[in-house]
This record gives sequence, C-alpha cells and structure tokens, in this order.
Amino acid sequence: MRARKSKYGACKTVHEGVQFDSRKELRRWLELLGAEKRGEITNLRRQVPYILIPEQREPDTIGKRGGVHRGRLIERECKYISDIEYDKDGQHIVEDVKGMRTPDYIIKRKLMLYIHKIRITEV
Repeated sequence: MRARKSKYGACKTVHEGVQFDSRKELRRWLELLGAEKRGEITNLRRQVPYILIPEQREPDTIGKRGGVHRGRLIERECKYISDIEYDKDGQHIVEDVKGMRTPDYIIKRKLMLYIHKIRITEV
C-alpha cells in the first residue's frame, strides 16, 4: 500500500502496519531484520530522536498565589530523528536512508557529530 509522493519523489510505504518514509528505507529495514535474526547485529531500532538544540523559553514567572507559570515558548527544539540504528561488533551505528541530501539534513548531520559525537552513515 502506497501513499502520495513527497517533494523529492519518495513514496511513503506501509509494511505490516508500520509506515516508512520511502521504499528504499523499507528495503534497508528488511535487510537489517534478516541480519538481526542471523545474529550479525543487535538492538535494531527505528526513529530514535536526538535533541540538537533545546527549546528556548522566556523566564518562568511566579503567579499571584505563588504558582510557577512557565515562560512563553520562543523557539521549538531542533532534533534529528534517525531512520535506523543498531549495534554491530561493539559499535553503535546510526543510519540515514538518503535519496537526497537537503540543506537541513547536512546541518543536522554536522550537529550530530559535534554535539553527540555520532557520525551518521548514509545508505
């Protein structure tokens, strides 16, 4: 079952009730499921979020009756969501299944290396 195409031509795909951003991502997931069953990799996961820049808020205020009012949200957090992650030979691997490298992705890839010391593997 396929949904509409995205801006860059990828078709969202549903497999066994799980939605994937592209057929290429689904194929890679199925490859890695097989590798996990054979014991070549462990701890296979999808869509793991990493905070790159936390949300920015105005300072909290104290209300008239002493309650704390959270400050107004100025900027939402910036996060990277990995496509696929797993462990292999004692190393943690973060994969991004790419059809197109967007400017946003390139910045997030650099921030992942700088902040979390994680180098993203592009497939």
